[in-house]
Amino acid sequence: MTSSAAPPLSDKHEVARRTTWVSVAVNSVLVVLQIVIGVFAHSQALIADGVHSLADIVSDFVVLLANRHSGAKPDADHNYGHSRYETVASLFLGALLIAVGVGMLVRAGTRLMNLGDIPALHVSALIVALLVLVSKEGLFRYMLREAQRVRSAMLIANAWHARSDAASSLVVAIGIVGSLAGVRLLDPIAAAIVGFMVARMGWVFGWDALQDLSDRALDEAAAADLRALLTTTPGVLDVHEMRTRKTGDLALVDAHILVDPLISVSEGHYIAETARARLLTDSRVLDALIHVDPEDDMHVRSVANLPPRDDVSERLRNALSEHDVHVEAVTLHYLSTGLEIQVVLAAADDARRVASMDLEALRASLGASKLDVMQSLDTHGTPATRDKPRETH
Repeated sequence: MTSSAAPPLSDKHEVARRTTWVSVAVNSVLVVLQIVIGVFAHSQALIADGVHSLADIVSDFVVLLANRHSGAKPDADHNYGHSRYETVASLFLGALLIAVGVGMLVRAGTRLMNLGDIPALHVSALIVALLVLVSKEGLFRYMLREAQRVRSAMLIANAWHARSDAASSLVVAIGIVGSLAGVRLLDPIAAAIVGFMVARMGWVFGWDALQDLSDRALDEAAAADLRALLTTTPGVLDVHEMRTRKTGDLALVDAHILVDPLISVSEGHYIAETARARLLTDSRVLDALIHVDPEDDMHVRSVANLPPRDDVSERLRNALSEHDVHVEAVTLHYLSTGLEIQVVLAAADDARRVASMDLEALRASLGASKLDVMQSLDTHGTPATRDKPRETH
């Protein structure tokens, strides 16, 4: 049910740095070829694809910047770390692609309205278009393989951006072939198609990033895996109010776990820490906050109206002191069925004195649903008296 261990962050950032610099190098060469040959060969589609490649270089530097800052450790201003820098970078990439795509569409539309001004294309445009197509497809396969290895959403998005470049280069090549065959309007049509593809890809990336910045939860399958980790933790009786929210490639988890209401605070804390540690074994979890409930507070009445400990303890000690009974410890259980009180007496004589008291009246005066009176153990761990504990309901 759990995924394999997450790759080290250092490895993830190193892969991001290396693959992005490879992309910068490839796109730098292609931009020069596309724009220079596009102008020489009179191919608007090739020039548009060159502008697309130039946008890739800008986006690559955005990725490098985000990669550098997202790996920073938590600090006073960002208690949960800086993982969302990646999401912000993805949002910026989306906006950039939309702007570039719209610009291409406008330029292509202008040229289509002036078909008589479209010059004949040179065959060199086709050669460069095919070279770009092969280069972009190879770059996509390389980047996607590395991004999947370290499981980075930002790098996977950048890899598919390269695939969109390859697809647009294919459209450009087809348009150039048509123009060379005598149908000159195919070149600006190809440029328009490229613009639409770029704008659409930008919208997809931008919308996805915006959802993550709006605290989008993990998908149902991932949430079910995390819930299973919690429910199978020893001591956890049930899980409710489990919430997740994404931060970069990871998620923060909040959950309420139900435990035996009569265990100690320290044991409840131990169970919660165990549950949290199990969640953190999942590579999708950045951090988890576990709340311990003695009852399912989604379906039982609130205990907030019950009296506080200081009030109950003072009233109990005052009532018992009137009978010369000394209390060693008081344990309170705040439950939806009412307040349950456990009293430990200091000596055997106190237990005998309590035997003559009306404990039912005392329980009622305290507003408790249950009152247990027991005696402490002596130094040998045996009862100081043979009198049995008394309890009222």
